[in-house]
Amino acid sequence: MSGTQRNDDGRGRTGTMVSGLAVAVGCVLFLGGFLWAAVVYKPYAVPTDSMSPTVNAGDRVLAERIESADVRRGDVVVFSDSVWGDTPMVKRVVGIGGDTVACCDKEGRLTVGGIPVEESYINRGPAAAGTRAPASPQDFSAKVPKGQIFLLGDERSTSLDSRVHLEDAGQGSVPLSAVQARVDAVAWPMNGMIGRPDSFAPLPGGVSADGPLPLQVGAVLVGVVLILGGAAYGPVAARSARRRRTTG
Repeated sequence: MSGTQRNDDGRGRTGTMVSGLAVAVGCVLFLGGFLWAAVVYKPYAVPTDSMSPTVNAGDRVLAERIESADVRRGDVVVFSDSVWGDTPMVKRVVGIGGDTVACCDKEGRLTVGGIPVEESYINRGPAAAGTRAPASPQDFSAKVPKGQIFLLGDERSTSLDSRVHLEDAGQGSVPLSAVQARVDAVAWPMNGMIGRPDSFAPLPGGVSADGPLPLQVGAVLVGVVLILGGAAYGPVAARSARRRRTTG
């Protein structure tokens, strides 16, 4: 065998090895990212518009399984409570144990512990000339007991939330233990991630850290690219080596 043939055979074998390695790593990333997401997240279908415009009726969301200690103000959570009908519901946490949640101040804003909160995620719409509609059509004030949370829908004019249960024990709050998961993204239609609202960041405890979904999606996409690229590179490298042997 000539030196040229040995070199071409070496390049062909190297190309095959690189192709196989790329496909193997791609499979690990693809399956690892997919399985990681399946363990951490659970899909839910949202039946009503009570969280519009953040989440609309019929949307399918991905919610991260979390412990009750991880719940923060501003989180959109999936919970189930017997007083609320004992069925999974999606609402936003606006108050935790010890907070006094009230609405509305002179500018129509929600207040938590007397601190006004600018809620960019709700559609307040116009009211009287030169003013905005209040963050809630009805005024209310509630003291959240320890170990409880106060929940509102983002569509304040129609949402049946803690305001409806103000006369119940706990003034409309539900136990932290009722929380099953935190909504991180709208998967269908693909509206993307649901960010953490900065408006609650100055309050004690701050806001939740972002979930791992972007990393998981990134791993899956990189895996797909490596699998397809590796599968395509192997035959190309082999053909190139054969062509060089033929022309040589």
